[in-house]
Amino acid sequence: MSPDTRGFVTLLKKEVMRFTSVLAQTVTAPVITAVLYLLVFAQALQGRTSAYEGISYTQFLLPGLVMMTVIQNAFANTSSSMIQSKVMGNLVFLLMAPLSPLQWFGAYVLAALVRTVLVAVTMLAVTLPFVPLPIEAPLVLIAHFLLAGGSLAVLGLIAGIVALKFDQVATFTNFFITPASFLSGVFYSVHALPPFWYQVSHWNPFFYMIDGFRYGFFGHADVSPAVSLGWSGCFFLIASATCLFILQRGYRLRP
Repeated sequence: MSPDTRGFVTLLKKEVMRFTSVLAQTVTAPVITAVLYLLVFAQALQGRTSAYEGISYTQFLLPGLVMMTVIQNAFANTSSSMIQSKVMGNLVFLLMAPLSPLQWFGAYVLAALVRTVLVAVTMLAVTLPFVPLPIEAPLVLIAHFLLAGGSLAVLGLIAGIVALKFDQVATFTNFFITPASFLSGVFYSVHALPPFWYQVSHWNPFFYMIDGFRYGFFGHADVSPAVSLGWSGCFFLIASATCLFILQRGYRLRP
């Protein structure tokens, strides 16, 4: 293994070990929260509303909750890691290592994807015995999962770099990530919205991530899966280019 590759693998292992050392907080807690949402909304609305013909509300809800959990945890993983390194002062050791911006980027994003896979698999393993889901388009499902997890991991990395303290990351989470994920069609079909909010929802990139992910299960969606893939792919590319530019410049990283 070359020195450059060894540095990338070491950073990736460090990031994976960081969240696996506290699995109760990073995996178990998000799964429990999402299952509680499923129980509450399924109990309240099952039989009263249906988004797609032949699909129960609980079945419709589960993929949305999985993707919402993926979105929130991918962002949290990279943002918390970066801001912790900055606040605790150990970022200097990474800056001294022979790592390129692309290696930084890859290690943080891949570690976040590992966490999101663990969260999603655990949640589906807990719920599928009670809420069976078909899989109509597995490749579309996987593509949207990776694009959503990767995009939010990149956004989290940007937030962690730009922020100077934990409060600033929390502001980004509370005023952007959480509202956008809740207002992306997790709990409802956007066709049930009034015309104004229906149009607004189509400017929310999280909507396309969740809608495309649902298509992978049911073969039905509010918009074409090609449109969802286009939006999700463009969002990932724009966020990645921005993040790599910031890493290359060393903005708020170097003294």
